[in-house]
Amino acid sequence: MPQPTDYSGKIAFITGGASGVGFGQATVFAEAGCRIVIADIRRNAIDEALAKLRAQGAEAHGIELDVTDRAAYARAADEVERVFGKAPELLFNTAGINAFGPVEKSTYDDFDWLVGVNFGGVVNGLVTFVPRMIAANRGGHIVTTSSMGGFAGNTAASIYSAAKAAVINLMESYRLALASYNIRVSVLCPANVRSNIAEATRLRPAHLANTGYVVNEEVIQALRSIHAHGMDPVVLARRTKEAMEADQLYIIPYPEEKERLAAHFRQIVDSVLPMEADPQGARERLEALQNWAKDRQRLMSKGKND
Repeated sequence: MPQPTDYSGKIAFITGGASGVGFGQATVFAEAGCRIVIADIRRNAIDEALAKLRAQGAEAHGIELDVTDRAAYARAADEVERVFGKAPELLFNTAGINAFGPVEKSTYDDFDWLVGVNFGGVVNGLVTFVPRMIAANRGGHIVTTSSMGGFAGNTAASIYSAAKAAVINLMESYRLALASYNIRVSVLCPANVRSNIAEATRLRPAHLANTGYVVNEEVIQALRSIHAHGMDPVVLARRTKEAMEADQLYIIPYPEEKERLAAHFRQIVDSVLPMEADPQGARERLEALQNWAKDRQRLMSKGKND
């Protein structure tokens, strides 16, 4: 059962926070008492989001940020501390983009743009803020938005899916690493959401414009019509908040996806050879792995004490 959390006065830094999933998070956590930082690449959207939040009585600040720009990220973190006097307790790595096309026609620019934002942007958020959160010694929670697409390949959104798969794996590692600092970690894996991600192609930088995909108004309109039937971002954010309070690693509030996930992972598990196929070799490999883990723990403990 989720345990209510006191969010009063806590700072929530939300990338992609001016619309869609990010603005849903801003709305819900502002209602809970957080001070909100909207970080987004679109200045006009930031201003509109801030006006809505402030009209509801929220304390909110906006920062124009390209999540692929590490120097800008560091400046953003400094600005948060200058404005609010401390590092955020809540970090939402939410900014994301998508593009659809045949994987075999993908260009280097397609990879660099999609991986750069969807995975590199998350890396930049973590490397920028995690040391500050640890140094502040107040605990906290990191929620990174991946996707249901991160659990399996996809011929039409292959690069996006690969980047989101990397996000899932990375957040599993951070959850293990940050538990001792009282910093919780969750990964949000939405399916369809009512958002404007269909418009992402309009934000594609000129130096990464070479694409193997068809990108035109007809495609954008088709995607928009699909997303119009997605989950409302505020509903998704409320589900996210409940899962955070239950300390869930995975946040997947889409019951219709359960059977598909089960079938996918069943296929993986069923691909593992049974123990009787190589009992001696399996035991030897397991023993070697256990010994390595003990040595690694000993060396890490020694490093902390030196």
